[in-house]
This record gives sequence, structure tokens and C-alpha cells, in this order.
Amino acid sequence: MRFSSLARTTMASPFTVHRLHMRGRHRLVNCLNSVQRTFRRSAGTERGAVQTEGTLGEDSGEKDGPKSFYELMADRQEQAEKSVLISCQSRTSEKKFLNFLSKHGDIKKHFFYESYGVYAVVEFACRDNVVSLLESAAIPSVSHESMVPFKSRLLSLRNHSSGESPSLPCQPQTTVPINELIQRLSREESVDEQISSLTEAYQLREENSRLRFLVCSLLKDIAAAYFPECTIKPFGSSVNGFGKLGCDLDMFLDLDTISGKNLKTPKSGLSLEYQMKRTNSERHVTQSILSVIGECVDHFGPGCVGVQKILNARCPLVRFAHQPSGFQCDLTANNRVAMKSTELLYLYGELDPRVRSLVFTIRCWARTHGITSSIPGAWISNFSLTVMVLFFLQKRSPPIIPTLDCLRDLAEQLLTDFFEFYATFPFSRMSLNIRKGKEQNKPEVAPLHIQNPFETSLNVSKNVNSSQLDRFVALCQESAWLLQQSETRTPTGVGGKHTTKPWGLATLLLPSQVAGVKGRKKRKPHHASERIKSLLESLKSKNDGKKNSDS
Repeated sequence: MRFSSLARTTMASPFTVHRLHMRGRHRLVNCLNSVQRTFRRSAGTERGAVQTEGTLGEDSGEKDGPKSFYELMADRQEQAEKSVLISCQSRTSEKKFLNFLSKHGDIKKHFFYESYGVYAVVEFACRDNVVSLLESAAIPSVSHESMVPFKSRLLSLRNHSSGESPSLPCQPQTTVPINELIQRLSREESVDEQISSLTEAYQLREENSRLRFLVCSLLKDIAAAYFPECTIKPFGSSVNGFGKLGCDLDMFLDLDTISGKNLKTPKSGLSLEYQMKRTNSERHVTQSILSVIGECVDHFGPGCVGVQKILNARCPLVRFAHQPSGFQCDLTANNRVAMKSTELLYLYGELDPRVRSLVFTIRCWARTHGITSSIPGAWISNFSLTVMVLFFLQKRSPPIIPTLDCLRDLAEQLLTDFFEFYATFPFSRMSLNIRKGKEQNKPEVAPLHIQNPFETSLNVSKNVNSSQLDRFVALCQESAWLLQQSETRTPTGVGGKHTTKPWGLATLLLPSQVAGVKGRKKRKPHHASERIKSLLESLKSKNDGKKNSDS
């Protein structure tokens, strides 16, 4: 397997080992081992989510370094089970608030945020503290409405005392506006710093991650009425390390954790088994379960509004808005392949933080120019775009994924090379395959073909039409040209003061000269064509220069 050979090559290199600190080496070893386990699971040679096995670096005695994907998931789920979500009045005293809750146990973590009011996420030291808190809560009494007596860990704090306190310190839960981001990027000293600044502004904070797991835990409390041992887990951008503030919350109802499965039947004697309903397909089971859970969320779930049961989709789901968190939520059931893809992206991001930075930059650029969209349609999805970035990194010479040293001091060049790579990629003939790290002949007629790394017969970009792909390529050509024009420009003005004039990465987020999809054929050629022509000429000159220097 390609990843196994890469692991041996990387670990055997004296230069690489010399350059890496022990913690960095531990990071690489853990990630490569996890990648190998992920692919073995996808091939059916390893069962279960977490298993103990002998791996590279196991006897090194190193305990530091990043957590594995499933360790991170388990920790976040444990935190969520010990947490409550409380609606607060904005002028509530933080000190009084904490003193009041501390009567029920020690508080490990708390933070405030805004979403249709001010809310607090509070994690206690143990679950018994949460039980004590819930036992002290009252059911609201109103004269003109009837209440559904469903008790959850979503509570409201009532202040019966007079007087005001300073506003509670709230954590941001959304990204900065694009104009503010452009100004921030224009004040940086280099494209590398611009990329880092964009990543810092867009990526999920720890608090937002905790909130996402807490929402899943609250939904699990509803589903547990029918399936007491079930879990609801987030997947996709919420946990793969590439999610931005404000992204949707994708989650799936996991019934594989229910005890009693795969028990060995004794060869003699007596045994018991549950009587259960039987249907003709797993899809029908999924549709039935989601239909019932959707009804419960709609009628009993506090703060859950706009519930839609989309059961005839390729992957049946329940869609709704969770107002207390501000998240748009999609709930599926037993979506195992999506979880494997989530883990794979997490592992790639753990190899080096610059992998995530490049993905954030490309995603921001794509959303700014309408290449991606939050509305379902023929656009390139964020997952497809991320796979394209990973494929580009695999095609580097030498490949950047999964080695660690290759990304050092290459942030600006990688961004330019990404655009040049896809500006000339033969999409009409070739498919992208990140499992093997190479392009291959298209197995079907489709404008853009990106092979699913776990279900290899599927095209994850099947929804993309020719117009959207053409626009993506044109924007790649234009962006490569714009970055080339910014290579020698300095971001400082007269007297050493920072200028706010957009440059470098900031120029890529300004309105483009590339025509939109609607009415493209009717528009006259824009200056973008001249830019593309200039780009191609500069690329030709660069290649000719390389040939002359080699000779």
C-alpha cells in the first residue's frame, strides 16, 4: 500500500528524523499509523472504530503529541455529556451566575456566546453534578400556553433580583465580513502571514467545537427515548479540522454502539434474542428511524425549528435549525462512509498545519467568487474542493502529503502553484484519485470526476456541471496571474505605515473579472482574457528559462 511505503521512507530518512523534534516525529508516526488503520477498515480488514494494536513508535514511551481522531471524538463527547446549555439575560453577573451553579458541583469550563440572545455552555466535573442541577430546575408555568413536559439540558436562567451588571463576555461564533477580512489581510507583511491570518479568522475555535458536540448530545437525549444506547456524532467540517465559523452541523445517529450485536451463539444449550421488526432493506430501516426521530425533534425538541424530513434523498436526512446554537443541522443515520472521509481529512490536516491553511484559503477564495455555495446545486462542494487541494499536494515533486518537512517556507508558492495546477489540468480526460495520488482516465462522462476514496465507484463531484467547472478553471488562471503581479509588491506605504490597499491574497477576494455562469455566452470578453493570455505567456517564459538554465 502506498501509505505503508511512505511511512517506511519517511521514518528511515536520517535528514527527516534529524530535522523533526520528538513531538513532531510522534505527530507524524501517529498520523501515518491512523491513515493505515483507516484504509484497512475501509477495505474490511479491520472492524470497529477503535482497536488496540502494535504500531510504529508504540514502545517509544512518548505520551505527548496530538490525539487520534477517535480519542478527540471521545473526549469531546464526554465533555458534552457533562455540560448544559443555559439561556441568560445579557446583564447577568458572571460571578453570581457561577456561584449559583457551583452549588451543584465544580465547574470545569464555561463560556458565553450570542444566538437569538445570550447563552452559556457550562461543563461540570461529573455527570452527577448535571443531575443535581436538573433536579433543581422548575417547569415554566404560563397561563396562555401549554407546555410539552420534555426535560432537557437546555435551560433558562431567571434573575429575580434588581440591578444590572456588565454585559457578559461573548465568544464569536461567526466569521468576520469579507471587507473587514480584506483590510486585515492587506496590513500583513507577506502572503504567508496573510494565509495564517485568514486561517485564524475563519477556523473553528475550541468553544465552537464544544458547542457542536453539546448540540449532538442534546439530540441524543431525544433519540435515546427509542434507542437508549445510541449516540449522535458530528462529522464533516465540524470535526475534520477544516470547518469555519458558522458552518453547518452535520451529524449522524450511530446505532452500531448498541450492545448485543455480533454475540456468538452457543453451540448447545439455551440463549435469548430480542424480537424486532424486520424490513426488506437497510435503507428502509434508516428512513423509518429518521422519520420517527424527526417527528420527536419537531414536536419535543426545545429550540429546534423548521424541521424537514428529506427521506427520499440518496442519503436520507432530517434538516432543521437549532436556534439556541445558531446552527443549521442535518441528521443522518449510520453514515459510516462519511465518518471515514472525515477521519481521513482530519489525519491529512494533522500532518502539518499548513495543509489546513491552504484549504481554508482556497475555500474562502472559492466562496467569495461563487464557486461553492451553501445552497444545494451544481456548484463544487467544499468536500470536493478539499479533495482537489489534497490531490494537488500529492502531485507535488516531491509529494507534500504525507511528509512533514516539504511545506516549510512554501506557503506563498503553494497557493500560486495550486492555481497554476488546476488552470491547466486536463479535466476533460482525467479523474482525480487521492487514494493513489494520481490522475486516471475518467470511468464515466462527467465534467468533473473526483473518486470517492472509500466507495471508489462513486464520483463525489457528480453534481458539478460544465459551466461551473469552466468558471473554476478561469478563476484559477486569473488568480495565478494576480499572485504573480503581487510577488514584488510591498505592503508598507510612506513612512513605514501599513497601507490598506489590497495586495497578495487580498486581491483574490475582490470581485473578479471572470463572467458569472448566468449569461456567460452573451457577455463580451473581459480584461480577464488579457490576464489569462499574460499568465500563459509568463508561464511559457518561466518554463523556457528553466530549460535554458538546465542546458
